[in-house]
Amino acid sequence: MAIYYPEVSRTFSEYLLIPNLTEKKCTPDKVSLKTPAVRFKKGEKPPLELNIPFASAIMQAVSNHTMAIALAKCGGVSFIYGSQNIKEQTDMATRVKKYKAGFVISDSNVTPESTMADVIQVTERTGHNTIAVTDTGTANGKLMGLVTARDYRADKFPMDKKTSTFMTPFSSLIYAKEGLSLREANDMIWEHKLNCLPVIDKSNHLLYFVFRKDYESHKENPLELLDKEKRLVVGAGINTKDYRERVPALFDAGVDILCIDSSDGYSEWQSETIEWIKTEYGDKVKIGAGNVVDKEGFIYLADAGADFVKIGIGGGSICITREQKGIGRGQASALIEVAQARDAYFKSKGIYIPLCSDGAIVHDYHILLALAMGADFIMMGRYFARFDESPSRKVQIGSNYFKEYWGEGTNKARNWQRYVMGDKQKLDFEEGVDSYVSYAGKLKDNLGITLAKIKSSMCNCGALTIGELKNKAKLTVVSSTSIIEGGPHDVIQKEKNLMNE
Repeated sequence: MAIYYPEVSRTFSEYLLIPNLTEKKCTPDKVSLKTPAVRFKKGEKPPLELNIPFASAIMQAVSNHTMAIALAKCGGVSFIYGSQNIKEQTDMATRVKKYKAGFVISDSNVTPESTMADVIQVTERTGHNTIAVTDTGTANGKLMGLVTARDYRADKFPMDKKTSTFMTPFSSLIYAKEGLSLREANDMIWEHKLNCLPVIDKSNHLLYFVFRKDYESHKENPLELLDKEKRLVVGAGINTKDYRERVPALFDAGVDILCIDSSDGYSEWQSETIEWIKTEYGDKVKIGAGNVVDKEGFIYLADAGADFVKIGIGGGSICITREQKGIGRGQASALIEVAQARDAYFKSKGIYIPLCSDGAIVHDYHILLALAMGADFIMMGRYFARFDESPSRKVQIGSNYFKEYWGEGTNKARNWQRYVMGDKQKLDFEEGVDSYVSYAGKLKDNLGITLAKIKSSMCNCGALTIGELKNKAKLTVVSSTSIIEGGPHDVIQKEKNLMNE
């Protein structure tokens, strides 16, 4: 006879938070949303923390390099989708790692004998307008000069014109010697009104560039998530089929954190994948696993070595796994049970394994509920797919704009590795839909509103950190009629577009 769960499978909309005392010290500007992203031992600091508890989903319509850059600048992390060939995925990761770095290794280099045509080709390839001229044409050659957009006119110069004739020569450059701090480099940039500062060694070999725009970007984005080398943090999705080839390439590209992308993570395939990664790389590679919805699934992946565990099956806005296969669980019920198992695991073994709640976010307050129920960070697809930075097309339908949004379980995504068990290489049926979401503009503008709501609600709960929220939160189940009561009722709403106020 089957095992029956006596509790009803519940989702976030069936809960509300009960306020605690809001002390005077508890104001939104004092709230910290820093949260652990990977496992750590009791008494130790997590090797990787997020500055906001947000991750963008491992989806073609959501997480490419533009989303990864935008979200990392705001303090979260993107997992670049793995349903593409290895080179394309690593190229995206490389673009993120090179976008922002206090000390940047040059990827745009020519020699004095290079031509105008070479300069244009390098600019088109990298998208960068600052080109180092070195004796070898490499990033660590002897610095001979610089070429920027101010040094030439592509429509006037002949294509065979030598770089040495129009570059700014080394003798005219302001540069720094190795050993200076990033603060000292930025001071030099401001003192001499530079856009970039070359840093060289004692033999005049180029080491790095420091850019003015990076300093300004950091001031505009104080929560940006950086690695030890001051580069943006980026994640990537992998599967359980080609990980022996994909993981080494992503590691070489500098990816900070990986996640096995699967609709059901309670499997030997995931355990074997984690075991191989940990055997080959040890703690150098951080790997999340999932998805699971109960205690047994969590413990299995935790014991296998997962650095974080992802919770949720069938709750995504484009997911039809529950319809097609009858597999899944209400996200709130799944998260509550797994969080209890995680806390027990921490108590017995002294190892804390963060939980990522994946799916079922309809309203902003659902994020807060997920955190209160035990999640350390939230992975979302639909939320991020609406923004300019997502890779999908913006389309106009009637007078409104939308962005295309499709699931990894659709034939359009062709992501059979995520769903197929065994050696088959095709989908027999779909577990996702192809859809549209309302276009919402820039990520940063919308994310700021969401974060403001979360911080305000945390203050109502008397919490200044996510850890305090978990300990202090009081949750109540709501009825269908109280849900109606929570919105506008018994009034005739004015149409905002008719108001002149």
